[in-house]
Amino acid sequence: MSTPFPDIEARLRDALAPVDPPIHLQQRLETTLDSIVELAADELDAWELEAIKNPRNWPRAAVGPAAAVVVGGGAAVGLVLLRTQRRRHKRRAAARGARDLFARTLKDAGREALKVFDDLAPHR
Repeated sequence: MSTPFPDIEARLRDALAPVDPPIHLQQRLETTLDSIVELAADELDAWELEAIKNPRNWPRAAVGPAAAVVVGGGAAVGLVLLRTQRRRHKRRAAARGARDLFARTLKDAGREALKVFDDLAPHR
C-alpha cells in the first residue's frame, strides 16, 4: 500500500528550513535599535537628580528614566543578538563540536555587548 504523501518528512524539512532576512532589512533593524539605545541613553543622561528631592515629584520623575531603562535595555539586547546572529555561519564552520560552538557564541555575544556599551560611553 503506497502512502498518499511520499517522503513527507523531507518536504517538511525543506519547507521549514530557516531563511535569512535580506541584508537591507538587517541593516535597517540594526540602525533602528541603535538609535533607540542612544535615545534611551540621552534620556537617562538628561534626567536630573535634583527633581527627586521633592517626594511629590517621585511618580513623575520615575516614569521617564524607568521607561528609558526598559526600552533601551531591550533595544540593546536586540542589537547584541542581531549582531551575534549575523556571524553564526562562521562560528558553526570553525567550531569543533557543540560545546565549542556554545563557547564561541557566548564570546561573540560578550564582545558585541561591550561594543554597545562602548558606543554609549562619552568620548573625551
